[in-house]
Amino acid sequence: MRFPTLEQIRQAHAQLQEVIHWTPTLTSSQLNRRTGNRLFFKAENFQRTGSFKVRGAFYKISQLPDAARNRGVITYSSGNHGQATAFAADWWGVPAVVVMPENASRVKIAATQGYGAQVVFAGHTSEERYQRALELAQEHGYTVIPPYDDPDIITGQGTIALELFEDVGDLHYLLVPVGGGGLISGIAIAARALNPDIRIIGVETEAANDLYLSFQRGQRVRIPYPNTIADGIRNLEVGELNWAIIRQYVDEVVTVSDAEVIETMRTLLHYLKVLVEPTGAVAAAAALSNRLEVRDKWIGVILSGGNVDLERLGRWLLDDAGRP
Repeated sequence: MRFPTLEQIRQAHAQLQEVIHWTPTLTSSQLNRRTGNRLFFKAENFQRTGSFKVRGAFYKISQLPDAARNRGVITYSSGNHGQATAFAADWWGVPAVVVMPENASRVKIAATQGYGAQVVFAGHTSEERYQRALELAQEHGYTVIPPYDDPDIITGQGTIALELFEDVGDLHYLLVPVGGGGLISGIAIAARALNPDIRIIGVETEAANDLYLSFQRGQRVRIPYPNTIADGIRNLEVGELNWAIIRQYVDEVVTVSDAEVIETMRTLLHYLKVLVEPTGAVAAAAALSNRLEVRDKWIGVILSGGNVDLERLGRWLLDDAGRP
């Protein structure tokens, strides 16, 4: 099984420069004091389409032969990858269809449609979305743009690490949220090549702990549909290629509670003045609770996205623990 290389990730980053934002790396002296570490938050919530996903989706579509691209593309997504694919397809001037769950966030549905994509709904799980996308691809000749289990997608996501290391320099730890595994796969390849001594940590919520269980058992584990606030990581298992990369490059997986995610969203709003969606706050929750039990370390933290439904956000922030 061939993995993307650092050189390929560098080439992808050069190609993406006209499209993506070089997102900022944020710091907070108060959060540093609270945790006893230097925290560096890579703010992909400021990325085009509101998440890191545009890196992989655009790069994947750019690599398609003209004939395949022009027939149109289709993907399956809880939201952010769908938005990214819709944006990239609109950039290339080709049709796009996005299969989304029936309980998808309204803000993500509206954003996907706003980029010109047709939205089709299918069930609640990634497997149901995947099967419907395959059916439509066979029926209409669309090219499927996978959300994570694909070398081009992984290559595009790995460009985040290049920017983070350019902005900060060497890190001791790097915390990355994990759903299907595309983000951590690409970042891990690049980060390990840039600093062989770095420790790369995957972070999930307690309900969506398929990778955590996979690490414990030494094989890819599939879980029932996870009931978690973090809709971007409601996967049943990580991708096959992603698992192979993760086993080689990732050091550890930790979990956080949904309550910790909500508290982290509140903390990031207060101290960094940034809004992140629940999935985007998962890695930060591990950093702020010091799951790693370390001090005086430089820790990179990926804020993966900021596409949050404001009505849901209000309920989370107002209702949690009865706080105003």
